[in-house]
Amino acid sequence: MNEALRTRLAGAAARLEEVHRLLASAEVARDRTRHRSLAREAAELAPLAAGYERYLAAERDAAAADEMARDPALREYAAEERAAALARMRALEAELARALVPRDPDEERNVFLEIRAGTGGEESALFAADLLRMYLRYAERQGWTVEPLSESPSELGGYREVIARVTGTRVYARLRFESGGHRVQRVPQTEAQGRIHTSACTVAVLPEAEPEDDIVLDPAELRIDTFRASGAGGQHVNKTESAIRVTHLPTGLVVECQDSRSQHRNRERALAVLAARLKDLREREQTRKTAAERRQLIGSGDRSERIRTYNFPQNRVTDHRIGLTLYKLDRVLAGELDELIDALAARREAERLALAAEAPA
Repeated sequence: MNEALRTRLAGAAARLEEVHRLLASAEVARDRTRHRSLAREAAELAPLAAGYERYLAAERDAAAADEMARDPALREYAAEERAAALARMRALEAELARALVPRDPDEERNVFLEIRAGTGGEESALFAADLLRMYLRYAERQGWTVEPLSESPSELGGYREVIARVTGTRVYARLRFESGGHRVQRVPQTEAQGRIHTSACTVAVLPEAEPEDDIVLDPAELRIDTFRASGAGGQHVNKTESAIRVTHLPTGLVVECQDSRSQHRNRERALAVLAARLKDLREREQTRKTAAERRQLIGSGDRSERIRTYNFPQNRVTDHRIGLTLYKLDRVLAGELDELIDALAARREAERLALAAEAPA
């Protein structure tokens, strides 16, 4: 076990003893709020302290086995005992390192999925539709629900922009790695000479903001406009000004929502998307200021960063953040994203574990 990790665990054990002393005091017993806070802290520290004590016991067993090995008659038995103790130490060290990684409160949240066409004109819009279908199929595999919020269709059946809300179990934990630039290489439908073109889309996966996130939308900072919805929806949608456009004046962020026939419902959804975008903006600004947080990310998280390439002629998909290439693009586009997402999650977990081990006590 490295010294940084050992120091943090020893500090946790010492703090648990201090918390137990405080909980036993009459002063804390009279202060219910402080008593609850300390009891919660004790519950969080107890598994760390217990695990560290088991690690120290295994360490003592290994030292005893080394001492025993000095006796030739016990050398074989001592080697077995030492191997068992070292195995326990390795397992406990990995378990304790994971326990020290701060929990990300966003992982259980629902998300707003935003896909926008980029360079490539109509071909980019068609690729945006492909990406949406890919995520819809993946959501179906996961048992999630997808609720469309807004779409801006292109002439050939693609999307210049589409926004959807995805709800279910651990949605952000799985989709968080999809934010960034997605590049496609293929022969467009409009290409007469069979040449391969490159175009791109950007994807943003924003965890849904909760009231406790302190995202306050000041009405004085909002401009809310109504307009007639375009695209599918029938005559009723097109004849009434049910669509909503919300502009956040301090940042210039603009959100449109036109999926519902209810102006009130569209307003509610648009404000929820705006809150998520503001939360994302605030957190990305914090990340840029903190080098340690940047190291926890896979890639910079910048939406302009190219994260993945989809090459149709070679049936290949490459994730540039981890150098993973799969020759099953057809299956990936059919929603088989787990191999990519699992690899990205494993890399992130490894980096977070390394940071936890290096962090000061």
